[in-house]
Amino acid sequence: MSAATVPKKGSGGSDLAKREARLAYYLMIPTFVILLLIAFYPLGTVFYNSVTDRVFASGQEPQFVGAENFVNLLSMTIVTAPPQVDDAGNVIIDPETGETQYESAVRVLPREPRRYRELSQFNLFGTQYVIGATDADFIRSIGDSLRFTFISVAIETVLGLAVALVVNMNFKGRGMMRVFMLVPWVIPTAVSSRIWEWMFASTRVGFINVVFQILGVGDGQIPFLASEAWQVPAMIIIDVWKTTPFMALLLLAGLQLIPGDLYEAADVDGAGKLRQFWSITLPLLRPTIAVALVFRTLDAVRVFDLFQIVLAQKRYSMASYAYYELINGQRMGYSSATSVVIFVIITVFAIGYIRLLGVDND
Repeated sequence: MSAATVPKKGSGGSDLAKREARLAYYLMIPTFVILLLIAFYPLGTVFYNSVTDRVFASGQEPQFVGAENFVNLLSMTIVTAPPQVDDAGNVIIDPETGETQYESAVRVLPREPRRYRELSQFNLFGTQYVIGATDADFIRSIGDSLRFTFISVAIETVLGLAVALVVNMNFKGRGMMRVFMLVPWVIPTAVSSRIWEWMFASTRVGFINVVFQILGVGDGQIPFLASEAWQVPAMIIIDVWKTTPFMALLLLAGLQLIPGDLYEAADVDGAGKLRQFWSITLPLLRPTIAVALVFRTLDAVRVFDLFQIVLAQKRYSMASYAYYELINGQRMGYSSATSVVIFVIITVFAIGYIRLLGVDND
């Protein structure tokens, strides 16, 4: 038989693989259509609205404004505040504190072409600096949301792992313990938020204030939800109480997948419980921890209901600020720009976790 009539090696298998690949793409078309309708189309609409001045619930024709919404959202500046002087040119000193008095932020921050509002102040090497932002509330909401995310997720991961390790042990009543640990998580956020709002009341009506006073901490009137210093920590406490069971459940599922033979072999080799945890449990649990961190972090970054129910307009998360701009301000374009910023931050977190923890490889 001539060489021309001999089929190439592997050509049949290659053609079959190509046909199977084409069939797989055809079968995925309905999924892509559904994603286009329920995910990509709304997301694209948000991106489109973010570059317009669309007004919510209005028949007004939107105008293209480009990046104006993003500029107003994210513009920041830093200026020096000169000391206040009297008519004789002498620096004014506060007689009670002995500190130098500086010009107010309203007078030193630029007003043209955009008006900046005070975000914070700090003193460095004897010079007073004022940080201003065109939208100080949104910039502050970014900081609060990220602080809330980092601290709450870290605490929930550690506590969730501890709870998962406990309920993974063999002891009487383990099944009932697993049921009880999920109680905070299954309570609706609206209900648990109102319960904690009462517990954090700034008088002796509040359970936390009563406990603190019994322990000799405070006078029983700590304004947890009114004081800026306590608001975000209070949100973190509420979220840790509610969401730790979710983390524990995810990590428990990962612990169940670790073969018991490895621990038996470690016992034979004389490895203690702590060494088994560091050498067996933690390495094999890493993919589960990574997935749990991704889910929990993305959920925490876009937290809305907790801040909205407990703090309302006293303090914003990024999502509650977007809601406020849409419903109260009716600035749909501006609110959409806020949502785009949230989307970008969430995307950065997701990619960072995947790269850092190796989720794509595992």
